Amino acid sequence: MLLQSILSGVFIGALYGLIGLGLGLTWGLLRQINLAHFGLVFVGAYLTYQMGEAWKIDPLFALLVLPPLFFVVGAGMQWVLSRFRISPFNSLLVTFGLTVMIESAVQGIWTADYRRLESHYNALKFTIGKLYVPVPELLTLVLALAVAFGVWAAMRYTDLGKAMRAMAEDGPIAAAYGVNARWLALLLAGGCAALAALAGVCLALTFTLAPSQIFAWVGVVFAAVMLGGLGSALGPLVAGVIIGVSEAVTMAVASPSWAPIVSFSLLIGMLLLRPGKAA
Repeated sequence: MLLQSILSGVFIGALYGLIGLGLGLTWGLLRQINLAHFGLVFVGAYLTYQMGEAWKIDPLFALLVLPPLFFVVGAGMQWVLSRFRISPFNSLLVTFGLTVMIESAVQGIWTADYRRLESHYNALKFTIGKLYVPVPELLTLVLALAVAFGVWAAMRYTDLGKAMRAMAEDGPIAAAYGVNARWLALLLAGGCAALAALAGVCLALTFTLAPSQIFAWVGVVFAAVMLGGLGSALGPLVAGVIIGVSEAVTMAVASPSWAPIVSFSLLIGMLLLRPGKAA
């Protein structure tokens, strides 16, 4: 039972990391705290649900359709925000308002009732010894690993990634060397919105959906981003898995009501031991 709980924690932690990846990149590189990222994740999840339930399209097809659409939406949001030159704190307020608007729109279209995507993937599972491995959760883990390592490699080894890191570290100096900060910001924001679409597909495959749940994910994903490091590609995934496993073990050996305390306890402990990490 404990091993199964740990495995479940790894799976949910991978989803924490996948959601937190886009949030951490915009926060660390663009200096924007984009709460609307959570709203985009749920829009992606509901669109996946719509494709599977109403249109009878394979939910995995959403992995090809939604990211390009969300890229355009994310770039458009960044274009609007950049015209007002908002500070990080103001970006928090503005995107919080956008998230409330997204929640209202989702509720208006799909109502406040719980929605569950029923597909043939739900029944797919296999065993490794005595452990049950559901295919949707395994897909989330594989996708999170592939995306995180892909972003890490792009940021480290490509000229585009190096330019983004230079823009984040010292914008004026980077501009003096020919870095177009405006276009890089649009590209990065669009890419993070595309990551939100990927996370939304995984969310729809593994969880029951309700508009009010948008804000329920904010705390634990924020903790994963802070623990993993702002602007880091691999950090949120590692921190998400640690939080997910800690929560799962806590639920197994103690009580489910104690699980929400875990992520914030880890975050507070990290801030106390390494206060500079929060900068």
